[in-house]
Amino acid sequence: MEVTRIYDILDHYLEKYPNQEAALASKKGGVWQKISIQEYVSQTNLISYGLLAIGVEKGDRVGLVSGNRPEWNMIDFAIMQIGAVSVPIYPNISQEDYRHILNHAEMKVIFIDGKDLRGKLEPIMPEVTSLKAIYTFNEEGAKYKILNDLIELGKANPQPEKLEQIKASVRPEELATIIYTSGTTGVQKGVMLSHSNIVNQVHNLKMTPAEWSKTSLSFLPLCHAYERMLVYLYQYLGMSVYYAESLATIGENIKEINPTMMSCVPRVLEKIYDKLHMAGKKLPFVKRNLYYWAFNLATKYQLEGMSGWMKTQLKLADKLIYSKWRAAIGGNFDIVVSGGSAIQPHMASFFSAIGLPVFEGYGMSETSPVIAVSQRGKHGRKFGTVGPPLPGVEVKLGERDEILCRGHNVMMGYYKDPVLTAEVIDSEGWFHTGDTGKFTPEGQLIITGRLKSIFKTSFGKYVNPQAIESKFTESPFIENMIVVGENKKFAAALIVPDFVYLKSWCGIHKIDYTTNEEMIKHPEVTKRIMSEIKKYNALFGDYEQVKKYQLVADAWTMDNGFLSPTLKIKRKVIQNFYEKQIEKLFE
Repeated sequence: MEVTRIYDILDHYLEKYPNQEAALASKKGGVWQKISIQEYVSQTNLISYGLLAIGVEKGDRVGLVSGNRPEWNMIDFAIMQIGAVSVPIYPNISQEDYRHILNHAEMKVIFIDGKDLRGKLEPIMPEVTSLKAIYTFNEEGAKYKILNDLIELGKANPQPEKLEQIKASVRPEELATIIYTSGTTGVQKGVMLSHSNIVNQVHNLKMTPAEWSKTSLSFLPLCHAYERMLVYLYQYLGMSVYYAESLATIGENIKEINPTMMSCVPRVLEKIYDKLHMAGKKLPFVKRNLYYWAFNLATKYQLEGMSGWMKTQLKLADKLIYSKWRAAIGGNFDIVVSGGSAIQPHMASFFSAIGLPVFEGYGMSETSPVIAVSQRGKHGRKFGTVGPPLPGVEVKLGERDEILCRGHNVMMGYYKDPVLTAEVIDSEGWFHTGDTGKFTPEGQLIITGRLKSIFKTSFGKYVNPQAIESKFTESPFIENMIVVGENKKFAAALIVPDFVYLKSWCGIHKIDYTTNEEMIKHPEVTKRIMSEIKKYNALFGDYEQVKKYQLVADAWTMDNGFLSPTLKIKRKVIQNFYEKQIEKLFE
């Protein structure tokens, strides 16, 4: 069948892979619970019947606040195939953001997962006058109806003919979903995406995975356009989608299911890289030298132009070292898609060399989300780039090298905000990303920074903080950092050490590890981190160098609002929180 609407993906899956026993899977009670494509379609249709029975109509907005789980996919498809608008919401946003989104979208029905979320949302519910029904995923706290109640209602009121009529009436260019961007500024904007916006992405990317790639692991939030689109792609290709239990269990889950494909953000790969690097420190002298020979060799791997001698060394290293690493972290990957921010070229080389081929992508919610991505074939993939633009997507550089794109991926606009829409989509249809970039001679796109992040010192020098942060966080000692200094004499930084790595380092160097707060003041620790600062400062011009810095013991996470769902720092949030500490850096 032809896939032109998002929900067509589900019918396509059933038609082409009717015997798929594990369309979706999640772990419950320590056991992977698999849902067949037959059950998946059946449950989705029952939810659609239930929504119709409670009066949900075409164009109504239906909210979904949940972590990754199979029910998320069922509800998402169920909403869209009755012509309603799916509005996924990040589970970890503030109460004020929930209030804004629910009222701004004029939510008619909402699904909520978890006791904590209900506690945050309950005080807001009376203020949302458009809200007609609230459902939870389980029986905890019986104040609201549960998802199974809606399914049972659907069983009692089946409307297959009406459902098919509605599905047939929806045009590809119609609104399918509103994604409220978390962004890094704290401003929540409703990005309107049509069915064709996302379906064209799936068609453009369907040839990227190998035919043998049949199992995917998903752990990034489904409410983010990046992961959501990829899960649609997995389903279009008939792949099994396994949802990781949490970020902390990714390694264990990879070993259990042996996935062929997953998406991640650079920080996840960096943590694996640092862990592998640290592991060699504990080996005896001869084995340690062999280990780091193989480790450093992997960082020099190239897709093209390697000498015969380099290839021979890599084969030997693979036999002796890399094969063991693959066995430890899951050795059956076809593709690891990295997005959200740029991954360092040497790290992309490293993982590709050891059998985790990294394909980089670039985009944002407003572009459905992909603008460019690594591809197979000549000039399709090059370390340090995000690949060429997708077919049907035009990309050019505007003023100050801002990346502009135009094509079927550009959003319909911001919900209820034509003024803001006009600010980012010009009269010729070019979407202004706010990111800066450049092209390689072969046409691959390189992301160089973000316009709004670039600041000018009091001496009139422009500083790109993202470039500095990206380089400094290559250090295994640095988990995160923010570079500041707008209108100041120099650049300074707040730095969050990688405390997991630091603890291992302290153990090797016979330093008693107490608390994070105490360790950032420990003379040996501060001396070691100072040497890292000097090392990376040497790579920048004098006006770009971090002249002063402060170590902080706080973790920057999605849960405390310091990081976006793709683990990018939220600059305004961090700067506001550490306002006094930042002021002291410039005294």
